[in-house]
Amino acid sequence: MLLLSTTGRKSGRPWTTPLSYLRDGENLVVVASFGGSPTHPAWYLKLQAKPEAVVQVGPRRMRVTAETASGSDRARLWPKVVEMYSGYEGYQSRTSREIPLVLLRPQE
Repeated sequence: MLLLSTTGRKSGRPWTTPLSYLRDGENLVVVASFGGSPTHPAWYLKLQAKPEAVVQVGPRRMRVTAETASGSDRARLWPKVVEMYSGYEGYQSRTSREIPLVLLRPQE
């Protein structure tokens, strides 16, 4: 698990969300599944509005920039996230939206 700290789109307040993640080289990958809901989770909408965030993994905190994986990156990562948690396949089958995979890239 990691802790993702984002900034509210309207309030500007900080929000922290615990999420499962997958490592992809230096990047971390999180899944905006929202349990197969027809809408995106709030944390994903916050990242779309402001892609800068802070991630904490264990005692380590780092600034990241979020980017939604697309094309070949998404095709490569989707089987890996399903291997990590098979429930994502069921979530995808429940919704007409493509469940976003979000790359959290450490800022230099």
